[in-house]
Amino acid sequence: QVQLVESGGGLVQAGGSLGLSCEASGSIYTINIMGWYRQAPGKQRELVARIRNGGSTYYADSVKGRFTISRDNAKNTVYLQMNSLKPDDAAVYYCNARSDTWGKDWWGQGTQVTVSS
Repeated sequence: QVQLVESGGGLVQAGGSLGLSCEASGSIYTINIMGWYRQAPGKQRELVARIRNGGSTYYADSVKGRFTISRDNAKNTVYLQMNSLKPDDAAVYYCNARSDTWGKDWWGQGTQVTVSS
């Protein structure tokens, strides 16, 4: 099993910045990909960004150029730096870890990001 603990989030004005962190513990050796998803009220959960063990990254078009995902393997932590935030970025953000070997996904508890206009 993998446990994910998120931190960060909160309230920020439009145009501002916010950072999220997600620390993984447990069977972390099984993880191939870590990422961030978000879910706004009344909408489906969507992928925001992900990073593979090799370091390759993916970003949703809506956040390209504004968000940066990174990881610190020594700390088993993945980060999401969010700049130039827009009201549309407001959502509950969830950390995700995926194991291709086990065919499993693990999720953090979610952290709220609120962007005021």
